[in-house]
Amino acid sequence: MHPLFLLLSAGCALLAVAMGAFGAHGLKTILSPEMLDVYKTAVTYQMWHALGLSIIALLSAQNPAAKQLIYAGWLMFAGIILFSGSLYLLSLLSLPWLGMITPLGGLCFLAAWLLVIIFAYQTYRAE
Repeated sequence: MHPLFLLLSAGCALLAVAMGAFGAHGLKTILSPEMLDVYKTAVTYQMWHALGLSIIALLSAQNPAAKQLIYAGWLMFAGIILFSGSLYLLSLLSLPWLGMITPLGGLCFLAAWLLVIIFAYQTYRAE
């Protein structure tokens, strides 16, 4: 499973860089300052969680039987799509109802990090 998470991580990071450049150069005269901040939040969270997904990929390569890491990886990826994706769409399309999706992505992020904590704690206790 870890090669897929590494692939997803790299793809999400690449897309975050592209979206960030597009926002900085193509949207700053189009979006309001508030919507540009929303867009920047999407880019920031996407990049940080792409890096988190790469950490999960590395950990799962060393611990292929750890189900917590597999679940954490999928939750992290879902969080990127739901959280950052909804903020991108919200800022670009001005559809306020998309803001209701964003917290679901945040919950996915929290659950993923909690599973990494549980994995780390169990690994620590096993030593």
